[in-house]
Amino acid sequence: MPTNRPDMRLTGASVLRDGEMQRRSVAIESGRISKGPLPEVDLTGYLILPGIVDMHGDAFERHIAPRPSAPFPLDQGLLSTDREAAANGVTTAWMAQSWSWEGGHRSPDHAELFLAALDEMRPQLGTDLRVQLRCETHMVDTAHQIIEAVRRHDVGYVVFNNHLDEVMQLAETDVGRLDHWAKQAGRDPQDYLAIVRQTRKQSHRVPRFLCRLAEVFDEMGVLYGSHDDPDAETRETYSMIGAKICEFPLTRAAARLSNAVGDPVVMGAPNVVRGGSQSGNAAAEDLIEAGMCDVLVSDYHYPSLARAAFHLVDRGLRTLPGAWKLISQTPADVMRLSDRGTIDYGRRADLTLINERTRAIEATMVAGRITHMTGDIVTRFLGAAGRLAIAAE
Repeated sequence: MPTNRPDMRLTGASVLRDGEMQRRSVAIESGRISKGPLPEVDLTGYLILPGIVDMHGDAFERHIAPRPSAPFPLDQGLLSTDREAAANGVTTAWMAQSWSWEGGHRSPDHAELFLAALDEMRPQLGTDLRVQLRCETHMVDTAHQIIEAVRRHDVGYVVFNNHLDEVMQLAETDVGRLDHWAKQAGRDPQDYLAIVRQTRKQSHRVPRFLCRLAEVFDEMGVLYGSHDDPDAETRETYSMIGAKICEFPLTRAAARLSNAVGDPVVMGAPNVVRGGSQSGNAAAEDLIEAGMCDVLVSDYHYPSLARAAFHLVDRGLRTLPGAWKLISQTPADVMRLSDRGTIDYGRRADLTLINERTRAIEATMVAGRITHMTGDIVTRFLGAAGRLAIAAE
């Protein structure tokens, strides 16, 4: 057994189990939550919480292309993403890779390279990294390509989005932001706009394209949803074709419709931490307070996940179990991962260990394997090293 996945019992901590904080131990055996007597590690003064399940994040793009003109090898970017996620308590994460008309690192060809790189690198990663494909609705000529990519790389999650109208609006109201988007795609703003105008001509083919993908995804067991729904009508249309997950609704009306029909609403944790959307859209905290937000995700900033949970506690909007559920149990349930998201017998030992006084994430464990450790908790584990080593023999 690897030395970074020994059997152990974590004692003295405050543990989130059965929906409440309890003062009890957590036994880990063969990477799962167990009951047996095992060598102990005293974690008095710590919180033991379920590992964070992040349904949507694009912070990985910064590791792959810190600047549009300065890309790095995909394997290095994935390793760096793995480390950053683990350092922030994330145990399972979907990286939101675009399948877009924008080209460059958001093109279908790059998406396939990215998927292949993840397949190759997965054995070296500590975090359970997965891919969500963000498919632009007007990519109508790529139906066969995306279906084959999803099948070949076992992609389990796809979302549909349409940013064409937003780009055209930016051309009239916010040229600076449009220039930024164009540079991110490695294009001149005028060339970027020309591609947008040409792509919009495919609008009449979009409904059939989406319905074809929906039918195939249903057969394959792939989850799918929509992203940046601007209004209730758009959300209702997506829901009717089976795209049940509602990511980042731009308005309360879209979130309200999703909530009314039982579709989970996903919002960004940075939106909570910063006190609102950086784009001026619906505020996540308002939706949470209204009972219309089910899941928080990293979006572009992994540290915001845990910080958002504690922010909700400090604001009196949720207890810690209730706030943490937004980033652990509920996303695991939405993504049909019955082996994680809660601490219970037989479940994977996916854990986030937090210093109760400082709220610093000092250790992360994935299936009992330590993927991140820093701070005072290191001394606790070093003190128990001898007992753990004997148990591993």
